[in-house]
Amino acid sequence: MHVTALVTAPDANLALVLKVLPALVVLLVAAAVCGRLAQLVMQPRVLGEMVAGVLLGPTLFGWLFPEAQAALFPPEVRPVLYVLSTVGLTLYMFLVGAGIEHGASTPGEARKAGVLAASGIAPSLLLGAGAGFLLYDLLSRPDVPPLQFALFLGGALSLTAFPMLARILYERGLEHTPVGRLTLLAASVDDALAWCLLAVLSAMHLGDGPGGALPTIVLTAVFAVVMLKVVAPLLRPLGRSVARTGQLGPTAMYVVVLVPLAAGWVTDWIGVYSVFGGFFAGLAMPRDPVFRRALHGRMMDVVSTLLLPTFFTFSGLNTQLGGIAGGAMLGAFGLILLAGFAGKYFGCSWAMRGIGFGRRESYAVGALMNARGLMILIFINIGLAQGMITSELFAMLVLVAVITTAGALPLYKLALPDRLEAGALAGERPEDRPVEARAPSA
Repeated sequence: MHVTALVTAPDANLALVLKVLPALVVLLVAAAVCGRLAQLVMQPRVLGEMVAGVLLGPTLFGWLFPEAQAALFPPEVRPVLYVLSTVGLTLYMFLVGAGIEHGASTPGEARKAGVLAASGIAPSLLLGAGAGFLLYDLLSRPDVPPLQFALFLGGALSLTAFPMLARILYERGLEHTPVGRLTLLAASVDDALAWCLLAVLSAMHLGDGPGGALPTIVLTAVFAVVMLKVVAPLLRPLGRSVARTGQLGPTAMYVVVLVPLAAGWVTDWIGVYSVFGGFFAGLAMPRDPVFRRALHGRMMDVVSTLLLPTFFTFSGLNTQLGGIAGGAMLGAFGLILLAGFAGKYFGCSWAMRGIGFGRRESYAVGALMNARGLMILIFINIGLAQGMITSELFAMLVLVAVITTAGALPLYKLALPDRLEAGALAGERPEDRPVEARAPSA
């Protein structure tokens, strides 16, 4: 009787589950396959996962098999994917914040990192904002002021894929070299400033102008201070406990999951996106290296294997590359790509030359800092969800994310081949070289 009732009148929750699970299976298989293909061509796995999300959207899968895509991702499934994506992004940004270095370990390193960070964010922000003003009439929503649109575009182009950058440096054994530490410190500063800019822009957009946004901005600032000055000291005993045992126990796991989710809920309530809460929750975590390794070891695999591919697919469902066809749109895309690439690549490369690094090392850093990866996708998804950008600009910036991420490692290897990287791996510092070797070369 129960089986008959189940067949004739299925439970609504069970019916939803039976629609969500096939969507998850397909998107995970696509992410795994494309991620592996990316690795085979010496690209980071995340690039393949990003491409998989775009391929599952209307650009390819929806174009070739529109009925199959509609059946696999029906309207009732998309809110579930959105919730999973939001949880995944909140936890991912939590891990990003937990992995950011707060300080320098050698004299003068903070000053050099500050110079590199400024060179990474200022040119991209200015060039991106300039492109935004030029393209406002073509790409902006009518309810978004020109300055807000220009700053959003500049902020998106000023991002660096900090987690991907860290993984590349760790895999190559460069994280403790002068080049590696400076790059990680500068990238973390760039991303933190870009997220702060987005928080202000979100508050202004949702608050009907600067005046209406003031309460949201003030509450966001208060939240950040509470997380860093009140919550962070309360979590230090947790860090010491994990440092002694070398692992996160059940109680510690509850804490490190509840803190970012609760912080995300608070920032959503304030009026800015939950990823800001996750990011500041990560900054509030203990800085002990043992704690950070244990945290990433327990959480990153689940977040990056299940939740982030869901986010990539949800982004892909909103990406319609056909909308940027035509001379004007392609010209606008070229201008945005050029502004983003030139600002990061040359700005960071020339700054590295200015603080005493060689030509090859400088352009290698410029290549790594130019990768935007997942970070820009999170940034622009917030903009799209809050109505700050159009779907056409969203699609263009997705392509910028894919192209700059794909170009990072090849440009790095072109500037610093394996045979020349050995000195950096051995910990050779520019200041330890002869003066003539440190002089800028043509």
